[in-house]
Amino acid sequence: MRETAGPVLRACVLGALILTLAAGPQRLAAQEAEASDTPAVEAPPAPARPRAAPRRQLQATSQAAALAETLPSKAPPLPGDPPADTPPTPPTAAPAPPPPPARLTASLPIADAELEAFVDGLVGQAMVRDHVPGVTVAVIQDGRSVLTKGYGVSAMAPARAVDAQRTLFRLGAISELFTWIGVMKQVERGHMQLDRPVNLYLPEQLQVREQGYDRQVLLRDLMTHTSGFETRALGRLFERYPNRVRPLNQYLRQEKPRRVMAAGQRPEYAAYDAALAGAALTQASGKPFEDLMEQDILRPLGLNHTSFREPRPADADLPAPLPQTLTQDMSQGFRWAGDTYVDGPFEFIGQIAPAGSASASAGDMARFMGLLLGDGTIDGQSIYSPQSARLFRTVAARTGAGVDGWTLGGQAFRLPGGFTGYGQQGETPTFTADLVVIPALRLGVFVAANARGGAVLTDQLPGLIVQRFYAPPPALPADSPDLAQMRAAYAGAYLNERRRYGGLEQFVALIRSEATIEVTDGGRLLAHSPDGAGGWVAGDGEGQVREADGWRTAAFELHNGVAQRWLPPSGAQTFARIGPLWQTRTIVIAAAVAIIAALATLIGLVTRDRREFRQTPVQGRASAIQTATSVLWLTSAGTFIAWWTRASADIGNLYFDWPGPLVVIASSCALVAALCSLGQALLLPAIWRGGRRVDSWTAGRKLRFSLTALVFVGFSALLMLWGGLEPWSA
Repeated sequence: MRETAGPVLRACVLGALILTLAAGPQRLAAQEAEASDTPAVEAPPAPARPRAAPRRQLQATSQAAALAETLPSKAPPLPGDPPADTPPTPPTAAPAPPPPPARLTASLPIADAELEAFVDGLVGQAMVRDHVPGVTVAVIQDGRSVLTKGYGVSAMAPARAVDAQRTLFRLGAISELFTWIGVMKQVERGHMQLDRPVNLYLPEQLQVREQGYDRQVLLRDLMTHTSGFETRALGRLFERYPNRVRPLNQYLRQEKPRRVMAAGQRPEYAAYDAALAGAALTQASGKPFEDLMEQDILRPLGLNHTSFREPRPADADLPAPLPQTLTQDMSQGFRWAGDTYVDGPFEFIGQIAPAGSASASAGDMARFMGLLLGDGTIDGQSIYSPQSARLFRTVAARTGAGVDGWTLGGQAFRLPGGFTGYGQQGETPTFTADLVVIPALRLGVFVAANARGGAVLTDQLPGLIVQRFYAPPPALPADSPDLAQMRAAYAGAYLNERRRYGGLEQFVALIRSEATIEVTDGGRLLAHSPDGAGGWVAGDGEGQVREADGWRTAAFELHNGVAQRWLPPSGAQTFARIGPLWQTRTIVIAAAVAIIAALATLIGLVTRDRREFRQTPVQGRASAIQTATSVLWLTSAGTFIAWWTRASADIGNLYFDWPGPLVVIASSCALVAALCSLGQALLLPAIWRGGRRVDSWTAGRKLRFSLTALVFVGFSALLMLWGGLEPWSA
């Protein structure tokens, strides 16, 4: 890491921040007084994903200082842990590592104090910068807990600090790691086979239909997310109210996605894959999914603060709810509202439990990582076989060379220093988490945050730890002149293929899922997507690029030297190159022109010259249709903008409340307006024939009517292609 100016001042600021979060405001003044005598600590690098500068940062800092207290807790013992009477690490500032940092070899473990100081700095910085009330972290190495620590708060009314051993955070897609272990246990018992059609293990009502594809979906395809299913998430994946939670089989039957790609072709992450595998697992074992997880994995491992159950009233048609003893330890999810934190609703995912309903403490996840690093065995107890462990670490599918791949048990991540990690990333509307184990370093990292702003931290922390302690110092970013010469091959608009194909959800997905690639004159590739922006330079292979200020690599799928797809680093999705017809700017320009035409029509009603009121009966009817069509288009645009503004302010509104009355009204008005526009166009010959000159429209008005009709019809055709005229499909 490069030295920067002002190390003493930087140490003061960073030390004050860590102490504020760790010890509370009542100790801040005393610690600041001593800060000038503290050895300089090198500030950790900002994560690569850019974020907008936070507003009202002083309010966020004071709120965190007033409520946040760190409660370091000891995780359940792992093999090699020190005796129980060993004094715990104090919660206050740990001794700072001497700069410059010494790089370790893979055979050497990280010193506990150095790791804690480094993680404290990263977490403290991220909590303020990205508005995150609470974070929990677990790091294990060589079979023992190196760091298990909570930061900030899990609730605010009243304030409750994060306890790394007890506080449960939502895991999102990390839940799938447990599901895949359950599947492999059934494979080991001979009840399931990886290369057999999944339909063999499903009840008839859940079986996957051919839908024009010859190859059946195999169990292996579900585990590598190569089933070829489209992604349907809005209004289906998460529920705000417990009475909307459905049994797993009912959900899978009612929400069957369309197959849009041949099975086994290319990974496109879909939660439906893991949920369907969970249903197959239930069918093969004869046990409800939640019961199976507890009996086969959670209880044998002693994971007493991990559960797939959710806090809701008991329902005879659903699995038993989360016990009260765990409900009281569940962290609240939060949303930053510009100047304060707002409690988010509990996100019910029980209807698709195998793909995302698990919650866990950092202490439990430390033990779980010990199992993963121990090839399925911990404390002499075997949960799954070494053969399954090898499959969990063997890449079985990849979107392309140079990007992360998928094993039969999660993701395979490229990390700094050429190391490979295995695990999964998870996200809900208000939680984000990451779990990575690195066998070559005997290292495991788990981190979770209770606000979406924590995605930067959870996404980067495992790699930053490896980079800080085991990788060579990062090189200065350098532009690639060769890339500038390839501008035409790479630059353009790309559309996420992990989306809904058809209907109103497709319309929204087309607007939200576009990425643009540009290449600077100096030779740096810039990728812009809804998740942020990033800079890239030339990589090692053809079509490959690497982060200018990070360690990840991405790639382009080339055909005759021209990029056809953009393959982001995660390997969870691909972006196909698109022409102007499917670009967001096209629909925006078309909508703007239609709105201008509608406004001009209504303005013309009050500004029209007296002579232009002369008209034939047919022209009179055409004028009425034109006026009604204009009102409908303006109503549709206004209600859609109101819906979009609300959905953009909080992604939970998009997931929980889809479709909602506003977007249905907007689509319905657009549908009627499109039909009226067609009628308006059909009347064009009649209005041009007109009658005698004295009782007919002027040529100018006929021309304006014709232009308006053509604009409305063109906009209607574009909306129809995009799926915006299907209010019933929401």
